[in-house]
Amino acid sequence: MISVAVKLTRRDFALDVAFEGGKGVTALFGPSGCGKTTAIRLIAGLERPDEGRIVLGERVLTDTGAGVGVAPHRRRIGLVFQDAQLFPHLEVATNLAYGRFFTPKRARRIETAAVVEVLGIGHLMNRRPATLSGGERQRVAIGRALLTSPDLLLMDEPLAALDDDRKLEILPFIERLRDEFAIPIVYVSHSVEEVARLAATVVRLEGGRVVQVGRPAEVLAPTAVARATHRFEAVSVLTGRIQRFDADYGLSVIDHPAGRLVLPGALSDIGGEVRIAVRATDVTLALGRGHQMSVRTALSGRVIRVDTDHGPFALITLELTGGEKLFAYATRRAVDDLGLDAGDEVVALIKAVSIDERGVPGLRIVPG
Repeated sequence: MISVAVKLTRRDFALDVAFEGGKGVTALFGPSGCGKTTAIRLIAGLERPDEGRIVLGERVLTDTGAGVGVAPHRRRIGLVFQDAQLFPHLEVATNLAYGRFFTPKRARRIETAAVVEVLGIGHLMNRRPATLSGGERQRVAIGRALLTSPDLLLMDEPLAALDDDRKLEILPFIERLRDEFAIPIVYVSHSVEEVARLAATVVRLEGGRVVQVGRPAEVLAPTAVARATHRFEAVSVLTGRIQRFDADYGLSVIDHPAGRLVLPGALSDIGGEVRIAVRATDVTLALGRGHQMSVRTALSGRVIRVDTDHGPFALITLELTGGEKLFAYATRRAVDDLGLDAGDEVVALIKAVSIDERGVPGLRIVPG
């Protein structure tokens, strides 16, 4: 477990955060400039707080009151940044060995062969970084960090510099290292899809302070229509069971208590559960089930709240059959025209093409 409670004041910015992270991925989420990267640097020991305490497991890494400040290279923390930062003159194998070289033999818990297999980089070992794709370089950087046998892995926007195809390539590898090496990860991102897919706990930061901590379904949900300028960040997280893959059309069918979800792409774990991130701006509401329409996903639910202000938007909170919540943004005009109010039975329509593969573990688009 990582426990952080630190304060740092700069001329134009003040950070005052406190949070804890346990097993799996703890995501630091929020807009640019909110303090995510500064928090990561303080945990790593690359900066020292004005005041505070950082504890990793049973080890105190920073305690300004007691004068404790463990040097970065003694913290047993692996670092992965946006830029892979590999040594350009060294082959992949030597870059990987560099991380292991500085770890005492008695502390080497992770073997090179296991890292190479999980990250799928065996065929790259004799190549230099300049010959690798962005996704390949980032996988090697993750491997080098893992081979320090860290007690904690810090990942600062590791996919931000990659295009969408490379992001989709890397995400399954991050899931595998999370699940197979059981190393706690603090993951910085401003992508709701990445956070919904990877995180067990989300720490939301705004203006250098923690404003919310909880599960992705709680923290990524919109809190009020007054935040309509952030409506594209508002996400519902639904859980369903994989029923089948329709190879003729390249679609996966998911069973949910409220109905059936149809996703573009292949999910191979038939019968297994899957977590799906749905943006509130991608949900359309109807008062009945229509016919002759292109939308394949129609989930039954009940309106439990309609939030409006004097702006153009309304935020509708639904309780789906089965108990999960789904959020939808609409215009106030649409809400008035439909006469929507708490207690109304509705159908939530979600276009398959609006589902982002980055928000669904294991989903991959099958080429035509």
